[in-house]
This record gives sequence, structure tokens and C-alpha cells, in this order.
Amino acid sequence: MLASHTAFRMRAFSLIDGLEKNSMNKLPRFVAMCAIATAFSSFASASRLAAFTQVDYPGAAVTEIAGGPNLQGTSVGIYTLILGGPNHGFLRTAKGAFMPIDVPGATGTTPTFINVEGVIVGSYLDSTGTSHGFVFNKGIYTTVSYPGALASGLSSINDLGEMSGFYCSDLACDSSAVFHSFVLSRTGVFTSFDPPGATGSEPSTVSLLGVVVGSYDTIEEPTCTTQCLVYVLSQGRYATLSYPGALFTFAGGGNVWNAVTGIYFDSSGNGHGFLENNGIYTSFDYPGASFTEATGINALGVTVGVFIDSEGNEHGFVRTP
Repeated sequence: MLASHTAFRMRAFSLIDGLEKNSMNKLPRFVAMCAIATAFSSFASASRLAAFTQVDYPGAAVTEIAGGPNLQGTSVGIYTLILGGPNHGFLRTAKGAFMPIDVPGATGTTPTFINVEGVIVGSYLDSTGTSHGFVFNKGIYTTVSYPGALASGLSSINDLGEMSGFYCSDLACDSSAVFHSFVLSRTGVFTSFDPPGATGSEPSTVSLLGVVVGSYDTIEEPTCTTQCLVYVLSQGRYATLSYPGALFTFAGGGNVWNAVTGIYFDSSGNGHGFLENNGIYTSFDYPGASFTEATGINALGVTVGVFIDSEGNEHGFVRTP
């Protein structure tokens, strides 16, 4: 992430056209929260033990779970058939069934999130190698691009249809690009922002309450290669998170209870998953892994991500608390 782009507009979180001021819009948010609270209560009473499940797309060389799971336990991710090959997307149900996801005509597809309605968002590369956002809903793909940007993508969609995403300084939105954050309202209004002092930023999720979790740089370099912090944007106010003693911290996602998950690198440069909840940090690793990254967490505390085994192979995982 390189040069600073645009100052945060204080009206950004009147996310989705003044939701907090409009009583007509409070009802669906309240109803959704009640449904999640009921599910959470049932889950908590089950007294489950934490457990990891390895996930591999059939026949793939590489598998990553990139987002979710939703409350039904469905997650999305990517796989490649050969090392270094193009990304293909997939959906995985709680029972372990897979469905491929590929945007028609795309040279690469990267789903990043699925909401409770089963709507999937992500990014794809077109035939020119340009990145665009996409929404996949009831079998129909829709392209979403940030207005005027060279390239962009979507990182999440909450259960009200509010989206988070990024736009970037090169066509592929690859590791050399400068990223900037945006949110997209249900009525199609884009609002871009970077945390104060950031040279670039990238959101991971926007929650049901409109809280955005993401990552940002404060030095001139692309994509957090040596330094990164987590931002939490709520009601126009930013908070910064960093795993204690870490070289840098990157957000994989957050949930409606303001729990944040992601990856941190320790003083030796090793990557570990983490969970932050009410100021308490918990580190975790897939058993026997040389690298663990959490990429998402749902309202029940179920976490997904990617790990590298002792032989250097890349797999997805689901962690159930």
C-alpha cells in the first residue's frame, strides 16, 4: 500500500443512508440481531470443545477458505489445480459438500464472503487481467466496480446487503498495488475511506451493525509486507488493534459481537492465527502447522482460514470453539 488517497468522510457511517437515524431501517437490523442472538444462545449451551477440521477441495493442489462461515456453516474459498495456477472459487456446506464457483469468462475467481441468505461476494480477473468485484445471488453473477478506479473487489456482504470492498492502483489488485477501503450501501452508494495517517487500507468485513474491520499501513509500501495494523471503524470512530509483541497484525474478519480474527507474525517471522475479543487476545495454530491464518469468524465464534503443513502444502480449515 502506497500513497494516501482520500480522507475519511464523516458521513461514511451513516452506513447505508443513515440507518442509525432512520427508524424504518432499524427494524430489519434489530430482527436480524435477535435471530443471531437466539442462535448464539443455543450454540453456547451446547458446551462444545474447540476442534479443527481440515478442508481440501477434491483434486486441488492448494485450498484456502477465504470467508464465512455463515450461520448455516457454509463457507467459501479458492482452490488451484496446480501450484501457481489460476484461482477457482468454491462453496462448502457444513456437511462438507462442495460446489464450484467461477465467474463466466473470468481468468480467476476469488469468493471472499457468504451471508446468511447465501449471497456470495468476491473478486474476479477479466480477460485483460483487471480485477472486478462480483455478487453471486441465486445463480446470477453481477459485476460491481468502484467508480473511476483502475480495479476493485468486494470483501464482504452482511445480512442486510451492505458490502465492503477495496479499489487499487493497478489492474490486477496484486501484491504491488496500493489498496483503499470502501463500503457500499444497499441503495448503491459508495463511500471510500482510509484510517487517519494510513498510506493505504483494505477492509475485511462489515458487520450487521455497520462496523468495518480491516487493515492499514502507515509507511509507504504495498500490502503490509513488513508492517500492518488492524482498524475497527464504528460510528465514525477508529480503533487500532495489534497483537501484543507482533511484527505486524492483519485482520481476517470480524463478527457482530465485535470479535476480530486474523493473523499476526511473531518476532521470528512465524504466522499465527489470533482472536481478539474485548481486549483479550488468543493465539492459535492448526495442529502441526508451520503457518496459520484466520480469514473469517461468524456470530457463533466459528473461525475459518488457511494453514501450511510441515511439508509445505496449503489447506483450508474450520475451527469450532
